[in-house]
Amino acid sequence: MPGEVFVITAPSGTGKTTLLKELLAVESRLRFSISYTTRAPRPGEVHGRDYFFVSPEEFARLRDRGDLAEWVEQFGYAYGTSRQWVEENLAAGADVLFDLEPQGARALKQVFPQGTFIFILPPSWEQLEQRLQHRGKMDQAERRRRLELGRREVQEVSWYDYLIINDDLATALAQLRAIIIASRCRTNRLWPELAPSFLPR
Repeated sequence: MPGEVFVITAPSGTGKTTLLKELLAVESRLRFSISYTTRAPRPGEVHGRDYFFVSPEEFARLRDRGDLAEWVEQFGYAYGTSRQWVEENLAAGADVLFDLEPQGARALKQVFPQGTFIFILPPSWEQLEQRLQHRGKMDQAERRRRLELGRREVQEVSWYDYLIINDDLATALAQLRAIIIASRCRTNRLWPELAPSFLPR
């Protein structure tokens, strides 16, 4: 049975990275989508594990050939998802987990409309600002840029399938797992294969 597509969107400062790390540790069927990017690796990042690091020219070739299921430009760099990598994992029965901003999520919905799209927010905008204030190694200009981007992102919430408020990590993780488990039980996913054995011939 093919795998499922799960797309997560959350403004910077929501606690998404920690939440997804915890989710991947307890959901063995999930495979985290590895994006192509034109930015340079950060300390500790590994090609093929964190991202596929490519030149702008190579990225343009992938885009123009139609090899990318979605792509965006953000903060001066391009990011995109390999259509072939996703399709191979889904065909193998793996569920693929995406971490995308709204533009990429919308583009992916056109390719995989059966996917489950989940938005994550903190309890309030004030808490989001506070979380970014306490982040180290981020200057004021970067903090303002992330807040401005977050303002634009939250305007997209209404078209997502689910909304999780990350006030408590354990609760948010339980809700996220519940959505994933329920999505795997959709009638249109299970019944086509089961129907022949239940219906009269």
